[in-house]
Amino acid sequence: MKLAKVLIANRGEIAVRVIRACREQGITPVAVFSEADREALHVLMADEAYPIGPAPATESYLRIDRLVATAKAAGADAVHPGYGFLAENAAFAEACAAAGLVFIGPPPAALRAMGDKTAARRLARTLGVPMVPGTLEPVASDDAARAAAAEIGYPLMLKAALGGGGKGMRLVRAAGDLAGALRAARSEAAGAFGDSAVYLERYVSEPRHIEVQVLADAHGHVVHLGERECSIQRRHQKLVEESPSPCVDPALRARMGEAACRMAKAAGYVSAGTIEFLVDPDRNFYFLEMNARLQVEHPVTEMVTGIDLVREQLRIAAGEPLGYAQADVVARGAAIECRINAEDPFGGWLPSPGTITGLRAATGPWVRDDSGVYEGCTVSRFYDTLLAKLVVWGADREAAIARMARALGEYKVVGVRTTIPVLAQIVAHEDFRAGRLSTHFLDRILPGLTAARGRLRSVAIIAAVLAEYERLGHHTLPPPAPAATDAWRMAFRPGAGGGRR
Repeated sequence: MKLAKVLIANRGEIAVRVIRACREQGITPVAVFSEADREALHVLMADEAYPIGPAPATESYLRIDRLVATAKAAGADAVHPGYGFLAENAAFAEACAAAGLVFIGPPPAALRAMGDKTAARRLARTLGVPMVPGTLEPVASDDAARAAAAEIGYPLMLKAALGGGGKGMRLVRAAGDLAGALRAARSEAAGAFGDSAVYLERYVSEPRHIEVQVLADAHGHVVHLGERECSIQRRHQKLVEESPSPCVDPALRARMGEAACRMAKAAGYVSAGTIEFLVDPDRNFYFLEMNARLQVEHPVTEMVTGIDLVREQLRIAAGEPLGYAQADVVARGAAIECRINAEDPFGGWLPSPGTITGLRAATGPWVRDDSGVYEGCTVSRFYDTLLAKLVVWGADREAAIARMARALGEYKVVGVRTTIPVLAQIVAHEDFRAGRLSTHFLDRILPGLTAARGRLRSVAIIAAVLAEYERLGHHTLPPPAPAATDAWRMAFRPGAGGGRR
């Protein structure tokens, strides 16, 4: 079948990404928006856009009935869920099918087998894939959680059974912290994914977070596109990703890739998906979960393989075969992605909503900016803080690091605080350049980064004042005091970053 019109049941940069892929395939993209997103970039870019409710996601982006009704009213023949929200919700996929809409993602049975993290763990056990010890079912009550925790031992992790992206995840170090962590994890999971179910898993100290990208069509073909290193995280959400991983050799890649493809095939998986693993210092790997959807960090895989993952999703949903085998997948060079979030990295990573009064994205050879914002738009307090993903490619890891350092130095955001200052320092850090990574990398280096907070805040204030002066139409600035000149120059030199960017 041929897809003619696709409704994108999401927002932000991923909605923009899908819009672009649709246009390149001659497909009409349709956007939806909440009251808070009426002037969002994805709304302005789509051919058609429809309101779906108030700002809270539970009243708009998580409303299956409204999304399906809107898709039908718009004359769409398919729905792309993006990631987050309802992307891994089997009920949404079923509702689309019942309405005669193609769900651009895995079938409901595969979503239940893999999108539900506990179901995926049961499948991994059946297939003999190594996994981290934990519960194989969501914990039904606090009493059940206490009993399971006593058996697993502390510290442990609470995780949302549906969804991902660090939402609904909590580290519990002692029994006294369990009840509060359960309340918080359940509440966050319900708000992000419409389901409060959580499960327990043993906490693994100092692992690397490595994931394998898979593609599967409806004709029984499954391939993997190599791995991504996703170890640099804050609050269990990724900040920097790269492909290939500096710790994975061809033998380990083959073993992990084989396990990932075997799991996807056993689940009857179709579309793009990711099998996530923890890798210990001895390079033993353990199944963590499957993200039964497109990943935020998919661009690094696209950059090294030359395969457009969203295009492949659209082709697979239309019933087309992959058209290539595992031996045809060749990775070249290295790619790195930095997530630019509207957060204050020196103020507890608190969200920084507001209006973007100045924006200059990085450009140049082999630099990609996947953005969901523009100068003058408002960053809402209701949703994820991701503004853009800065992605670079290099002939090798050293070249990619140098290019990312240059690109971060060019990227300027004024009006909200962003993670750019910390990203620049991460990329410059000797441990990152040497590939000495783990999920505790940021905790290890953050004290040193925080020491620069005062200087960065001073630079930020000056940058914000000058940007506002320009915005008001004063194009010829009076000669600033020497200190201000130095600070402004420092804010715009490569590798530096203001607190308010």
